[in-house]
Amino acid sequence: MPYFVIAQIASGLNQHCKSINGSKLLVLGLAYKRDVDDLRESPSLTIIEILREKGATVAYNDPYFPKVGRGRHYDLNMTSASLDNLGQYDAVVIVTDHSSYDYTAIVDQSRMVVDTRNATKGIESPKILRC
Repeated sequence: MPYFVIAQIASGLNQHCKSINGSKLLVLGLAYKRDVDDLRESPSLTIIEILREKGATVAYNDPYFPKVGRGRHYDLNMTSASLDNLGQYDAVVIVTDHSSYDYTAIVDQSRMVVDTRNATKGIESPKILRC
């Protein structure tokens, strides 16, 4: 899944004449599934690492993880970002579809949303790339 998501992000950015390298991205959700505080086998961790390796500036937001450090298979050392200024990101990537997120507001305030969980179902916008 992580490599498919990376390819979808790259495709979406390319439609806006951008590349992953140099892009500013926000990953929504670190948990491995909705509304839990468990990182084990979460694809978000791998997605963040790959995006960083490809030159993106990556932030994340997850209500269950105000900070994430180092684990057996990852070393992120990040703090959860605020959702106050989503327009600053080239893309917002929904990886975990927590029920506390206001997806309508997220789409309205974002330049582009890559939805990997069908969290934006029922929201019509050219900003949404569903995968």
